[in-house]
Amino acid sequence: MNIQIRPLQRHDRTEWGALWRQYLEFYETELPESVYDSSFERMLGDSPHDFNALVAVKGARLVGLAHFLFHRHGWRIENVCYLQDLFVSPDCRGDGAGRALIEAVYAQADQNGAPSVYWMTNDSNVKARRLYDRIGQVTSFIKYTR
Repeated sequence: MNIQIRPLQRHDRTEWGALWRQYLEFYETELPESVYDSSFERMLGDSPHDFNALVAVKGARLVGLAHFLFHRHGWRIENVCYLQDLFVSPDCRGDGAGRALIEAVYAQADQNGAPSVYWMTNDSNVKARRLYDRIGQVTSFIKYTR
């Protein structure tokens, strides 16, 4: 596999931005540069309410990212962990980076006393769902938005 998982670092800005753009393109979404800047700074911040970011590195190249945050939940005393964004470069899929990123988020949740990690994906994201079905448990909840 030869994939290393580590926290996002300031010098990752360009490669991280390229990966996040690819992720957003997959979901047919575009964001202004100001959102990239704001999100990156928040992920490097030290507020417990901000996002966290892990990256997958293969050789000297970033090949994946995971953005997650901890938040309160009305049905639990402990915080829960929401894995908002997960992306692996198409040329590295199947190399174990996606699984390693999810497992690293699980480890972060354990370290922070969050017993639950959850995420969403598009039902058409068949390839990713094959991994998710092995590493998580699908629920029957349907997402609504305003």
